[in-house]
Amino acid sequence: MNSVEKVAMVTGTGSGVGRATAVALAGAGFSLVLVGRRLEALEQTASLIGADGPGTLVVSADLGDPAAVHDVFAQTEARFGRLDVLFNNAGIGAPGIPFEDLTYEQWKAVVDVNLTGVFLCMQQAFRLMKIQTPRGGRIINNGSISATTPRPNSAPYTATKHAVTGLTKSAALDGRPFDIACGQIDIGNAATPMTARMATGVLQADGSMAAEPRIDVNHIAQAVVYMASLPLDANVLTMTVMATKMPFVGRG
Repeated sequence: MNSVEKVAMVTGTGSGVGRATAVALAGAGFSLVLVGRRLEALEQTASLIGADGPGTLVVSADLGDPAAVHDVFAQTEARFGRLDVLFNNAGIGAPGIPFEDLTYEQWKAVVDVNLTGVFLCMQQAFRLMKIQTPRGGRIINNGSISATTPRPNSAPYTATKHAVTGLTKSAALDGRPFDIACGQIDIGNAATPMTARMATGVLQADGSMAAEPRIDVNHIAQAVVYMASLPLDANVLTMTVMATKMPFVGRG
């Protein structure tokens, strides 16, 4: 980190990976923009950073709404004058039900958050990072190992995370002329409320149920801090951080 104030925006900071990463980035000296749907949860995250930490802006927003996303970035620019890092972390899944039973509303809800929301935030980040001084910045997308190795009954989540990988690579190319670096972190079983059920057993590809190991969410947070702290002439295009013994590599 240099003497110039660095500003990071983290979406989905009400709990889990987003909360842990926001706290870790603040500890690394970044000012923070905390974004999510639940204002009370965002304020709880802000309290963990504390008044003695760097500047913190809390914004409640529906990231699937273009006007709401525009407002988030307008508030960020007004408060800090720039954005150095965007961590697109917000994401949801659909119920684990048979493919043919998924409703349009369940499909659309996942697409709106996991894909459209990521695109809208990236688009606004590009616009700001192109014109700010110093120019440029970094975008880190929270992908998933499910994009290439899905779980049973996960079509909406898997499809959107596969698309996020395409967005990451396209943006990594399109951002080059403007000093905008784009990368992605794929996570395997971080210990968050979303993965709590894994401790008792989740459906496997062979139809069996099995408990799966999880890892401390702070390992993910520190990986994001590493990616965020690189100079803009270096980029982690993709990184996988996973529980060593989870049934993912090979046949488990």
